[in-house]
Amino acid sequence: MMGCWILNESLSVILVLSWLGVNLYLFIDTFCWYEEEESFLYTRVILGSTLAWARASAVCLNFNCMLILLPISRNLISFMRGTSTCCRGLWRRQLDKNLKFHKLVAYGIAVNATIHIVAHLCNLQRYHWSQSAEVQGLPATLSKLGNAPNESYLNPIRTFHTNTITELLTTIAGVTGLIISLALVLIMTSSTESIRQVSYELFWYTHHVFIIFFIGLAIHGAGRIVRGQTPESQLLHNVTFCRDHHAQWQKMAQCPMPQFSGKEPSAWKWVLGPVVLYACERIIRFWRFQQEVVITKVVSHPSGVLELHMKKRNFKMAPGQYILVQCPSISWLEWHPFTLTSAPQEDFFSLHIRVAGDWTEALWKAFGAEGQALKEPWSLPRLAVDGPFGTTLTDVFHYPVSVCIAAGIGVTPFASLLKSIWYKCESQTQLKLSKVYFYWICRDPKAFEWFADLLLSLETLMSERGKAHFLSYHIFLTSWDENQAVHIALHWDENTDVVTGLKQKTFYGRPNWSNEFRQLAYAHPSSSIGVFFCGPKALSKTLQRMCHLYSSADPRGVHFYYNKESF
Repeated sequence: MMGCWILNESLSVILVLSWLGVNLYLFIDTFCWYEEEESFLYTRVILGSTLAWARASAVCLNFNCMLILLPISRNLISFMRGTSTCCRGLWRRQLDKNLKFHKLVAYGIAVNATIHIVAHLCNLQRYHWSQSAEVQGLPATLSKLGNAPNESYLNPIRTFHTNTITELLTTIAGVTGLIISLALVLIMTSSTESIRQVSYELFWYTHHVFIIFFIGLAIHGAGRIVRGQTPESQLLHNVTFCRDHHAQWQKMAQCPMPQFSGKEPSAWKWVLGPVVLYACERIIRFWRFQQEVVITKVVSHPSGVLELHMKKRNFKMAPGQYILVQCPSISWLEWHPFTLTSAPQEDFFSLHIRVAGDWTEALWKAFGAEGQALKEPWSLPRLAVDGPFGTTLTDVFHYPVSVCIAAGIGVTPFASLLKSIWYKCESQTQLKLSKVYFYWICRDPKAFEWFADLLLSLETLMSERGKAHFLSYHIFLTSWDENQAVHIALHWDENTDVVTGLKQKTFYGRPNWSNEFRQLAYAHPSSSIGVFFCGPKALSKTLQRMCHLYSSADPRGVHFYYNKESF
């Protein structure tokens, strides 16, 4: 139960702990610096430790904002997967968790932003309170600095009677801080799974508020609202001595009036590199947007599935990859990910798109799929394509045994894989892959129709090549009515399945995954088995647990490697 599965998970934990460790180091180091630095001693007299809390969280916020764009730089991830020699095996699988890391960093931003906001609200109240008549001694002296000529202020709140909220909203830091906070709340709340499922368009549009977020972040520190003693002033004004003689400032030669200035903004230095990298991503997308995409075939399948065949100059793909699609007649801004269902050996690339939202429904109607006759090719709407991009499924051929599991429309990534296997077998290409198990769990029998022809041709070819054992497929139907049950029962003894037309009979109900994995472990006692899944999160957790449970503790035994398809 330990084995390489544990090693893979351990590497993920190590990476997460490394990220946490860097955050913790930056926070503690910055906190201690602001608690001890002499140039901010007078600032601490007014603000106390909330100064250090605000600055430490700001540094961690900058660090996480630097990281947040890297996991969603698709071309960078694809480049690292495809060409970097360091990204093999366990490291390569970590790239498939890019969206998980993106979410983790987002939580880090939210936590540090909350600390930063609360600390600065406390700072604002302390600044305001130090201007009251009740305050005496050094805090009162420091707060009054700046009222006379040739003095620089330390306290940005100039009078006690000032409304702090109004004063805050007249500063660069206050206005940009409010904008950044609102943008972050909007992005985070619209990124919840429930929102994405109900309205992907809402998620898509609100996520692009990140542009405003980064602009606000870059200029947030330009107001320099947190001020410290200047280096020149420190040479003339010894804070250790002069803090106890504030009444004699300017009267004593060794204690001239201290001078203060704001700290230079640094957030832009943290995020400049990733922002430039992401801008390059968008430039590449715009360049690909300009390239012509020719739609060669449109097929409307039952159960709301639209099949599109397309061609594009210099388009190269691998099995299991996906592309981003835009339809300008529907929206000039929205790009949606879809898995390629064609094989690299074909002279076109294809998609199977299920109607599951406003955008896909609009696409369905734009191609005339709701009518009796589809539109002529010349009258079809223009499509733009970005990609293809690599995913975990491209590793299927790297294992001697692969188990492919799909639920519902999650079968689309495996269409490309099975087609590629078909072409490789037809050309008698030697493969490391010697056995493929394919599981498909589906509710609607009509959904089998577009996929059955592919399975049938693959089944026939394997038999002709003497490789009938190469592919074992198991199709599970989880929903049927009484009439279908009667029809199935009447034709059960026929040589082909009544639902799919295949030799392998369809199973009814859901798989017993414990039994399935036990049989796989028994059939391949000393193999590395790649498990690839595309479907809902609940089933993903079950399969991941099965991989853990049935992997051998013996390094020479069977080991299951779990891979989940994600966009």
